[in-house]
Amino acid sequence: DVQLQASGGGLVQAGGSLRLSCAASGFTFDDYAIGWFRQAPGKEREGVSLITSSDGTTYYTDSVKGRFTMSSDNAKNAVYLQMNSLKPEDTAVYYCGIESDDHIATMALREPDIYGMDYWGKGTLVTVSS
Repeated sequence: DVQLQASGGGLVQAGGSLRLSCAASGFTFDDYAIGWFRQAPGKEREGVSLITSSDGTTYYTDSVKGRFTMSSDNAKNAVYLQMNSLKPEDTAVYYCGIESDDHIATMALREPDIYGMDYWGKGTLVTVSS
C-alpha cells in the first residue's frame, strides 16, 4: 500500500523556520512526481511545491518562492520542505501527494482540487503565531 507520512510540523513564531519531512513507501519513488500541499482552516487546498519525476525540476507557488525549499532524497524515499521566514498565513495542515504524470502534477500544483494527485498522504500541522 502507498503510504505518505508527513512530519515536522509544530508551533513557530512569525519569521521562524521549520523543516517538514514526507516519508514514502509502497511505490517506486522515482516513477512519481511528488508535491507538498497545504490546507488552512476554512480554505481550499493549495499547492506549495513539486518535484517532477522526469527531470527533478522543482516548482513553487508564488507565495512561498524565496522562503521555502523542497528537496528529495531518493535513497531514503523521502522529500523535505525547508520553510523559512514563516508568516501567519502559512498556518495550515501540510501533506504530500504523488502523481505518475508530471503534466497532471504541475496542473495539480495550481489547482489541486480540480486535477488531483494519484495519492494523498497524512498531514502535519504548522501553526505560525504573529
